[in-house]
Amino acid sequence: MSENKKSRKTKTGSVVSNQMEKTVVVRVERKFRHKFYGKYVKTSVKYLADDPNNSCNIGDVVLIEECRPLSKRKRWRVKSVLAQAV
Repeated sequence: MSENKKSRKTKTGSVVSNQMEKTVVVRVERKFRHKFYGKYVKTSVKYLADDPNNSCNIGDVVLIEECRPLSKRKRWRVKSVLAQAV
């Protein structure tokens, strides 16, 4: 039997807030080309991510991965801290 493990979606972003207990707010920015004008547009989305160890600080760059719903808005989990804030 071959294993068919689904890979979970991952995103990279920076921590905006860590005031909640075991939860961080991560801003993920992306750039895309506007269809009509051809100009590059930058947008951002904020995700609530589970941080069970409270290890993230504001400004850290983190890798988050999709998981089962943990609360009303929390559907992501911090997988690793890529860069610490200075």
